[in-house]
Amino acid sequence: MHTPLLRRLRPLALLGLLLPLAGSTSPTFYAPPAANRAPVQGAQPDPQVVAMFGLLDNAKLQSYIDEKGLQMGRVSDRPADVKGFTIVDSPVINAFATPDGHVYFTRGIMAHFNNEAQFAGVLGHEIGHITARHGQKQQTRSTIANGALILGSILSRRVASVAQPLSQVAGLGLLKYGRDDENESDKLGVKYSSKIGYDPASMADFFLTLQRTEQSSGAATVPTFLSSHPNSADRYQNVKKLAVQAEQQAGRQLAVNRDQYLRMIDGLAYGDDPRQGYVEGGAFYHPELKFQFPVPQGWKTQNSPQQFQMAEPNGQAVQVLLLAPGNSLDQAAQALAEQLKLQNAQASRTTINSFPAIAVQGDQIGQNQQGQQGITARTLSYLIQDGQTIYALVGMSAPSTFSSYGPTFQRVAQGFRRLTDANKINRQPERVRVRTAKAGQTLASALAANGVPSRRYEEMAILNGMKTTDKLTAGQLFKVVAK
Repeated sequence: MHTPLLRRLRPLALLGLLLPLAGSTSPTFYAPPAANRAPVQGAQPDPQVVAMFGLLDNAKLQSYIDEKGLQMGRVSDRPADVKGFTIVDSPVINAFATPDGHVYFTRGIMAHFNNEAQFAGVLGHEIGHITARHGQKQQTRSTIANGALILGSILSRRVASVAQPLSQVAGLGLLKYGRDDENESDKLGVKYSSKIGYDPASMADFFLTLQRTEQSSGAATVPTFLSSHPNSADRYQNVKKLAVQAEQQAGRQLAVNRDQYLRMIDGLAYGDDPRQGYVEGGAFYHPELKFQFPVPQGWKTQNSPQQFQMAEPNGQAVQVLLLAPGNSLDQAAQALAEQLKLQNAQASRTTINSFPAIAVQGDQIGQNQQGQQGITARTLSYLIQDGQTIYALVGMSAPSTFSSYGPTFQRVAQGFRRLTDANKINRQPERVRVRTAKAGQTLASALAANGVPSRRYEEMAILNGMKTTDKLTAGQLFKVVAK
């Protein structure tokens, strides 16, 4: 059970992790669950992965992936290499295995599976990457975030070098695999999922769901799975053929288990969770922590359990909100100056909407891209105290453009205030709701009968792995999305 403190942002060494910004995604700023759950096999999830996504607080689903993962790991080719399983709290549609033998599923991909066999096929595919040791063979690393870009590709080279000393932008474990590796993992996914009794043809069906999601501009999220797992025109057919062979070898009907799976994900959060922070109408709101502040018009935003970031669209400036260490504003200001390696730092006390605060301005010293020591950034930061919590709003730009962006940093900080609007505070996430069809309904008419607006029909059809014109049978379960 969460305590108010643990629902807050996770404290960290100041600016220890500056995550990539993804301009197309809405923020999902949150703290991970209080429980520090150790996977059944004893392997902890990667702290950087947890920092980016947070852990999903759903004991039923976590127990399920532990059970199936361990069962599948035991029948794999290298059981000792398969270390653990974690569901992370992200709306992104993705699953990935890290080179240390850990498998991660997002709640976004869990919402889009329509039976246990689809889940098992993807689980087998990811375990296949581990047992085939694809991770150890790959040198090029990529990021995990939905549509995320390495910092330098979204910020100008100058500002990217500015942020580098205070960041750990290095890849977080998801490797991009070539076609041969993907085909091998597909084959192993079929092998492993059928070994524990599931119809592997469902994995191929799920590829179609992923492709439709990517192609649909109205879909809630673009599946990162496809960008990190390159697809090919013949992959679907290959898996179907492998599945037929696997079923023949099994000598029995392999399970799909549609209804069991749908009932298990009933109530799962869908899309971004506003309880963990959201941008709306030019402002960032955090219902749990009850604060708000303006977001500069047109700036890109990205959220994580540890920080909320904003970047000028042409990469000329960044401003980041995170927790500051220290028990007082003075301690926090000193730590900030030290960690940013500020020269000629000037601090001044102020008050921001009744919150005690300190403004710190200075030049960051470090190596430029030519390897020369000098000023790499000009910074204006505000440390704002709310009770026992101290927030840091850190603004950075190149020295040559600071006169343009300094006032923006100031306006954002001075707009930090208590969130009191009940409508903003009480915003709830959408959730997957499982409904029962009546005789004679198509998916479209069933959606209409459940109050789904027509503009979301295609999104819901993808979520169900169906077409809007598909006819449902009396008593058939299907998914809708509602508060």
